[in-house]
Amino acid sequence: MEKGLRLENISKRYGTMTAVDSLTLTVPSGIVFGLLGPNGAGKTTTLEIIEGLRRPDEGHVWWNDMDVTRNPEHARSHFGMQLQTSAFFELLTVKETLELFHSLYRKRLSVGDLIERLDLTEKQNARVGGLSGGQQQRLALACALINDPEVVFLDEPSAGLDPQARRTLWDVILGLKSEGRTVVLTTHYMEEAEVLADRLAIIDHGHVLDEGTPRELIQRHMPAAVIELSRTVGVDASVDLPAVQRTENRDEMTILVSDHLENTLVGLVNWAQREGRELTGLTTRSATLEDVFLELTGRSLRE
Repeated sequence: MEKGLRLENISKRYGTMTAVDSLTLTVPSGIVFGLLGPNGAGKTTTLEIIEGLRRPDEGHVWWNDMDVTRNPEHARSHFGMQLQTSAFFELLTVKETLELFHSLYRKRLSVGDLIERLDLTEKQNARVGGLSGGQQQRLALACALINDPEVVFLDEPSAGLDPQARRTLWDVILGLKSEGRTVVLTTHYMEEAEVLADRLAIIDHGHVLDEGTPRELIQRHMPAAVIELSRTVGVDASVDLPAVQRTENRDEMTILVSDHLENTLVGLVNWAQREGRELTGLTTRSATLEDVFLELTGRSLRE
């Protein structure tokens, strides 16, 4: 049997609302796997089911040859989890908090090693209540690693962090992968998904819309080029431009998706000359994972 995580036809309902709907997914061992989806897409519920924290109404989760659904306690001894929010005893120090978690497991890593690894040495005697957001996130990750897990689950690990703290956390996550651990994460940051994830699944309304490497997803759904310009230029779907597949507005920009960049640019320049318009803010680029996400869900990652 292939090693890794397997979700087979997982469903979870809350009354009349279906959070996860016949979801099937495979996560190979030893990679960083990203779950992307708008708010309410079913990401956190899916993660809780994989972790054995929530029982599905239908379906099974397997870790290697272990049925997580039937043996969640045994499975969790192989898992480390960092939830969206962590509730620590604020009056304990960082070191005391880790020692508390350390006492709960038979198989465990050294508290001192984790403090050093997560760059918490200077804060090891500081009370948890006085830590910054980034320091608390690193402490939460240290607690998730204390039992030397084979699989690490990270639910929005860098939410609320400043860019420097976020990149520090990315280095730690990539280090986990280099050790052969499997990392499953949800994120609201598209750049984070592109940097960290070997494979991704885009989820909405409890369904997997597509999965693959970031490059595979872009090539499959958005092989075209993208033209961006200011919305004040006045280009919309009523303007007939050659080779344009789609026109949409995002914030203050108009986005043109073109399957022949040169033809579209020539048509755009000709239109601007006829209409007496200035092509303010015009740029061109290749499609990104965010373009794919919008194509599949119709929503931004933060909606």
